[in-house]
Amino acid sequence: MVVPLRSFDDAKSRLAGVLDPDVRAALARAMAERVLAAAGPWPVRVVTDDPEVATWAARRDVEVVAGGAGLDHSVTTAVSRLAAAGVRRVVVAHADLPRARTLAPFAGPGLVIAPDRHADGSNVVAVPTDADFRFAYGPGSYARHLAEARRLGLAVTIVDDPDLAWDVDHPDDLAGLPPDLAPLVRAR
Repeated sequence: MVVPLRSFDDAKSRLAGVLDPDVRAALARAMAERVLAAAGPWPVRVVTDDPEVATWAARRDVEVVAGGAGLDHSVTTAVSRLAAAGVRRVVVAHADLPRARTLAPFAGPGLVIAPDRHADGSNVVAVPTDADFRFAYGPGSYARHLAEARRLGLAVTIVDDPDLAWDVDHPDDLAGLPPDLAPLVRAR
């Protein structure tokens, strides 16, 4: 499994109007912990260029893969490295999924994808490493990833899981934090 994670210090900058930097960093760490736990027995690689995130991952016995210029490039690089190491399937899960419990549904063939609750973003994507899948994150990524699967002739499975659909990008997303993470936000 690949978890792209840019930084804790700069995490969730779109929440700057409602949360101070220390609270945003604590929330980002807590959500990332939740995603790592949801991986279960799967080996996890954190993709980052941030030394603090790399140290955090190493303390959890998680391999760190150097990121690069942008999310798409970083994920593609990590997937290529895993393919070269003999990994046949990869799950890419974003670190801002506060309600993630399990990523087990992503073991299926072809593209397995969990969109955000707006059916706009791609919160979790699983693909065969040899598919030459072109990742295209950002607004509208869900539609682009479905189109890429069609281009490649991959079977598509959509995981309709309200917990995996809930990511934290905007202030109103904080209302969906689970009870154990909500106190982090109230501590501001």
